[in-house]
Amino acid sequence: MDTTANSGERLISFKSPKRFLSNLDPAVTAKVVASAADVALVVDNGVIKDVAVSAGELTKEHYDSEWRGKKWIETVTVESRSKIEDLLKGGSSTKPHWRQVNHPSAAGQDVPIKYTAVRTGEGDRIVALGRDLRALSTLQQRLVDAHQGLERDYNRLRETEARYRLLFQAVSEPVMIIDSTSYLIEEANPAAERFFGKKNGPLSGQTLLALFPKKSQRTIELTAADVLSNGAGSTDDLPLKGVRRCRLSFSLFQIENKMRFIVRVVGGAEETADEAAAQSQVLSVIQDMPDGLVVAGEDLRILQANRAFYEMARLPGTRQAEGQRLEKFLGRSATDINVLLSNIKNHGSVRNFSTVVRDQFGSEERVEVSAVQAPSDDRPIYGFAVRNVARRLEAGQKIGEHLPQSVDQLTGLVGKVSLKEIVRESTDLIERLCIEAALEITDDNRASAAEMLGLSRQGLYSKLKRFGFDG
Repeated sequence: MDTTANSGERLISFKSPKRFLSNLDPAVTAKVVASAADVALVVDNGVIKDVAVSAGELTKEHYDSEWRGKKWIETVTVESRSKIEDLLKGGSSTKPHWRQVNHPSAAGQDVPIKYTAVRTGEGDRIVALGRDLRALSTLQQRLVDAHQGLERDYNRLRETEARYRLLFQAVSEPVMIIDSTSYLIEEANPAAERFFGKKNGPLSGQTLLALFPKKSQRTIELTAADVLSNGAGSTDDLPLKGVRRCRLSFSLFQIENKMRFIVRVVGGAEETADEAAAQSQVLSVIQDMPDGLVVAGEDLRILQANRAFYEMARLPGTRQAEGQRLEKFLGRSATDINVLLSNIKNHGSVRNFSTVVRDQFGSEERVEVSAVQAPSDDRPIYGFAVRNVARRLEAGQKIGEHLPQSVDQLTGLVGKVSLKEIVRESTDLIERLCIEAALEITDDNRASAAEMLGLSRQGLYSKLKRFGFDG
């Protein structure tokens, strides 16, 4: 047999076709051709003269009766017509050239067929052999859906891990992750590194027991054994070097079939000179920040605020806000504060929440609030960063002149303009995002995207042109 390669396709032809196949009559030849493909067409000068359909599902479409006498190019969708022209020009008896086209279906969903054209040697007559790709298309769509599902799960896991890392590093309380069998310290946050001092070196790789004198190690082991049974527990005050003392609070969790402890170090009232100096520098920076910073307790009473917040509230004293309710100065109403607090509790932090700050005379200015929740002695405390955006909004263009480019920007308009304006300005954004998502899911198959969106193909093409996708 002879072999011919073309564009990655490999054709293996009979070595002696005249010797063995010359006696085939037309009926047998037609049966062989029809059996070799799901759809077989005899095309003369671009017009379908005869049709053979072997796939059971395709016979229901009655292609044999509808296509005879029609131009082949008229049986396919608009975007497939150039491929039919290519097949009509490039039909060859030696080199297969496959092109995928879509046929409109009475059921509404296009039928993908992969064709190759073989010229018979009689003028412009060719035989087109087609393979039904619907089963493959379904499998490909399932693969795309599964891949996107995995990608979404991975993104959620990555965001969760990033949030955990940020909280673990930012919390001011010393925290360590300990192996429950060897007491090996697997991770320690910066607060733990500072608490146990630079003389001990990096904590990761050391054992928890090595940080305490021998008389405390037995207590730690007994407490850890009790935690393995009960899930949580804590030690009494344990001595450290010098006169310092601390208490260890254990929580049990499991990762990859291994048990680990989260160990919080509570106490240690005595600070080194370096720690006190560092703390003083941090407090000085917080006081000089240009944005208002507020720390509030579980009941949202202000515990501490910096100078920028006192300037926003027009309070002359540096401690006049302490002990007062946060909603006295922040939020259009109690609803604003309730929404903000609910988001903090659900997500751990909130960014760029639009509201107003109110001074002691009742004047209001627009602000954006970012907030975070952090535990402190088993009771949550809340930190709020308040940024004045009134000047920025005044200097900017009207909202309607710049269409939001993402859902995050769209939701950021809440509180800045009315719901009626948001709906009016965001209709085009929603249509564009839905069309982009449909094209991505269908791998840019516009016929499938139109069906997914519940649009006609002409309607989709019109919207694609409108939003600049027609290129």
